[in-house]
Amino acid sequence: MKPLHRLVILVFVSLLVAPAFAQRMYDGSGRQIGRVDAEHFYNASGQPIGRVDGTRVYDGSGRPLGRIDGDRVYSASGSQIGRIDGDRLYSASGSPMGRMDGERLYDGSGRQIGRADGLRRMQMVVFFYFFM
Repeated sequence: MKPLHRLVILVFVSLLVAPAFAQRMYDGSGRQIGRVDAEHFYNASGQPIGRVDGTRVYDGSGRPLGRIDGDRVYSASGSQIGRIDGDRLYSASGSPMGRMDGERLYDGSGRQIGRADGLRRMQMVVFFYFFM
């Protein structure tokens, strides 16, 4: 098989297989609210709502929303909006905002507000602070 043919086949297969690897996000009642494909976030209709580029977070139009620097979460203007301590999420003032337990997200009062199938910790933090 010629290299060009192999490349075309690989591209075609990757287009067919890639959506199968997308992780799904659900609200507290189990309704799908979005998905994450690598570093791109989409709503339930498939429209882009944001992306992550390194530590920076952008909305679906490419406008900066903020960044995560270590255990600190910052808005686009540079003010601290939160802090991550293990699996617990806090506001800038130190009030509990939520926590992650495996694939489940809880608000500050302990009520389950969402579930994420197979997301990495960083993706869950980004979704919690910037898209919920």
